[in-house]
Amino acid sequence: MSELIVLVLYCALLGSGVGFLAGLLGIGGGLVIVPILSIILLHFNVLPAEQVVVVAIATSLASILFTSTSSAIAHHKNGNVPWEIAPWVMVGVALGALISGFIAALLPENVVRLVFAICVVLIALKMIFGGRGDTSTARQLPNKGLLTFFTTITGGLSAMIGIGGGAVLVPLLTFFSVDMKKAIGCASACGIVIALFGSVGYISAGSQYFALQDGFAGFVYLPALLGIVCTSWFTAPWGALATQTWPVSLIKKIFATLLIIMTVNMLTR
Repeated sequence: MSELIVLVLYCALLGSGVGFLAGLLGIGGGLVIVPILSIILLHFNVLPAEQVVVVAIATSLASILFTSTSSAIAHHKNGNVPWEIAPWVMVGVALGALISGFIAALLPENVVRLVFAICVVLIALKMIFGGRGDTSTARQLPNKGLLTFFTTITGGLSAMIGIGGGAVLVPLLTFFSVDMKKAIGCASACGIVIALFGSVGYISAGSQYFALQDGFAGFVYLPALLGIVCTSWFTAPWGALATQTWPVSLIKKIFATLLIIMTVNMLTR
């Protein structure tokens, strides 16, 4: 029991940092949660090593449901959620996220890890090298049907690698000349949808592998979920407030740096 309490405390510390980053960058926190939670689960021998990544991803998504809600409320109050496009983006990410849990459950652990690492590498490169011409090249948003199609792919990819979607949505929306702060606000709102539908998929797919009496709801490990959300809910609004006051260039540098760190972590494990 004492080890379980320590595990929850570790996850609470993780959640405090994740919440701030979720509010600041609209990323949900999965890029941070998945690798660190994997280490925590392995350290405490919660489950076999070959199942750690899938459980970390599922638990990350479940925690993002709470963190993104807190972040989205704060961004909405600050006027940073573009509701003229957000519903169409939400429909797309919901469709993609709903099926991703079942797909990931069928894939070997090393394949899921590779998908995660490749996606993060591509996102990091886009943030570092793709933003220099954004201010001079105005690109129009595609029509609502095409936007929904793009975000269906985004939602599926985000849920499969256990992130709220901001790491994929923010570069996509800013590519189409959406203001950085509004892109972050939209990503925060859409993170709720990705987390909800993705969690349903992982809980359903994992119900045959783990039991509730062992602390699991499908692939979601409940003690870790409790630890993360008990702090991330309160620190997410702080990050959203920082988005209002920090320069956009600084936010982009933080975003890119975070992605690089997570890329190195995933590729060297």
